[in-house]
Amino acid sequence: MPQQFIELGEGYGDVYELLEIIKTNQERFHQAFLLTSTKGDKKVISLAVAFKPVGESKFMPIYICREGIPYHDGEPTKRQKMFEAQIEQLDRKAVVVEIKHSSIFSESKLFYQYLIGILRLNNYIPALA
Repeated sequence: MPQQFIELGEGYGDVYELLEIIKTNQERFHQAFLLTSTKGDKKVISLAVAFKPVGESKFMPIYICREGIPYHDGEPTKRQKMFEAQIEQLDRKAVVVEIKHSSIFSESKLFYQYLIGILRLNNYIPALA
């Protein structure tokens, strides 16, 4: 099953778009992710959601707000709380995954291939069949 990341932005106003996508596609919800990474001394989080394919399609979209939200081990930010609350309305929890920061990759395509590999390896998304 081919998966592809669809980047909405860096997690400011686009978090609201991600929340609306979750709300309007509840029946397609597969898994939510809190992807944490570190650049220098700053820890950031990416919010992502994978959805099941629609109809006869084999395509699995994964919407992401990439690395624009500060991450604190103790107190989550307002945007992170809103995201987790939306996921909890579906009686689910977001999976926290520590990843490499996208800045170490020469292009975003390589970063997203790396992420798909991590998510497949941990069985969070289906393998390519």
